[in-house]
Amino acid sequence: MRDKLSYRILCCFFSIAVGFAPLTSIGAVSQISKDHKRPVFAIKNVTVIPMTSADHLLPNATVIIRNERIVSLNGPIPTEAKIIDGKGKWLIPGLIDMHVHVPTDIYFGTKLPTQGASTFFDTQDVMTPYIANGVTTIFDLNSKAEHFGQRNDIAKGEVIGPRMALSALINGGDGSGRIVNTATDGRQAVRSAKAEGYEFIKVYSQLNVETYKAIIDEASKQGLKTVGHIPNAFQGKLEEAFVPHFGMVAHAEEFSKQTTNFTSQEAQRFAKLMVENGTWLSPTLTAVKRILSQARSLDELRASPLLKYVHPLLQSKWLTANNYNRNTTPEFVAHFEQLVNFHIQLVQACKKAGVPIVSGTDTGVSGVMAGFALHDEIELLVEAGLTTKEALNSATRLPAIWLGIDSEVGTIEVGKRADLILLSANPLSNLKNTREISGVFVNGQWLTKNILDKMLADLSKRNTASKEKYDWKKITGK
Repeated sequence: MRDKLSYRILCCFFSIAVGFAPLTSIGAVSQISKDHKRPVFAIKNVTVIPMTSADHLLPNATVIIRNERIVSLNGPIPTEAKIIDGKGKWLIPGLIDMHVHVPTDIYFGTKLPTQGASTFFDTQDVMTPYIANGVTTIFDLNSKAEHFGQRNDIAKGEVIGPRMALSALINGGDGSGRIVNTATDGRQAVRSAKAEGYEFIKVYSQLNVETYKAIIDEASKQGLKTVGHIPNAFQGKLEEAFVPHFGMVAHAEEFSKQTTNFTSQEAQRFAKLMVENGTWLSPTLTAVKRILSQARSLDELRASPLLKYVHPLLQSKWLTANNYNRNTTPEFVAHFEQLVNFHIQLVQACKKAGVPIVSGTDTGVSGVMAGFALHDEIELLVEAGLTTKEALNSATRLPAIWLGIDSEVGTIEVGKRADLILLSANPLSNLKNTREISGVFVNGQWLTKNILDKMLADLSKRNTASKEKYDWKKITGK
């Protein structure tokens, strides 16, 4: 509670920062008294980039926010409104990261020891880098019961955090996750995941062909979208993996694993499979780039000024038990250099073919920094050939559509939730300007740059002060 109380004072109140589930049935109740009147905000003289399908800007606009929603664009300003000066600034929707792994005390299959009720990962500390970077929605692709707890903390107003979409991972063989090796068991795993409250299903690498197809079919029958890997069982018969309702491929690397022919023609073949099946792509370019860097050396990671915002246990893992580095070979480096180049070709082919591309980071991979990495990803998408508008779409409107929450977030329109970023520079002229954050609305709650900077500074101090306590090898034995 040490810093949560100070955040309440700084921010005046916590809004109902709901997770994904309440978006379809708004039922979460804030810890704030129902008698407490939430402020009305008016952002004046701001240039709005709505990110709607219509390609237009709203210059010198006034945006009115009441009860955590946008209620007016260029309407009259209520007398009770708190004024935010938007002159010379740009307003965009909050960003959506479509591939994260939020740490809990079961971390990548390793059960971390706890003492009593204490945990390693404080939920506010986990969420702060996302909010400070304007990431107001995250999609966790290997969710557990602990993630529902994190989402509930946000919903109750105990934590300032993004809304969370949760996916149950289903795998085969002797891998990790929910293990199923028959079609019958695969279908039951889907039904169980839905009953537990998961909104999405992630298929994984060691599933056999029959079970994979049954999972996707059952997920569709249960109203759940499917995302994930292309199982190894489809090696040499990739076309068979693209069955109806396979909603999204979670990495560009899933295609590069299926070939040794890293050519533009091969990229075009893969794009054709996706567009014909209605399958989307989350390339996670930044993850492969970070892996390549660590395979070469840990110097770049060690020198990163962002490392101080990473939990010290993860810092220890990344710097002392980094498999990308300690298992590296010249061949491994050369292979990942090929992948970086081929994935650019794949993005270009997908753009040309009309495959929808969304931004995901695979945060949780060593060296991929929560929140900050989404800005890296959209910049890499521009380097790969997307326009700045297309890259912004990949982290706003398109993810909201795929997640099924586009009636609530993803664009700036009357009636939408106030998930917004106020920028001090124009992101359409230079996408790096998405980092120039003057303030963030998280589900209608206004956080100024000063507040966000303080949250990050406090996080850095705590991480630095507790660094000596955390040694990955001593704690996990790995």
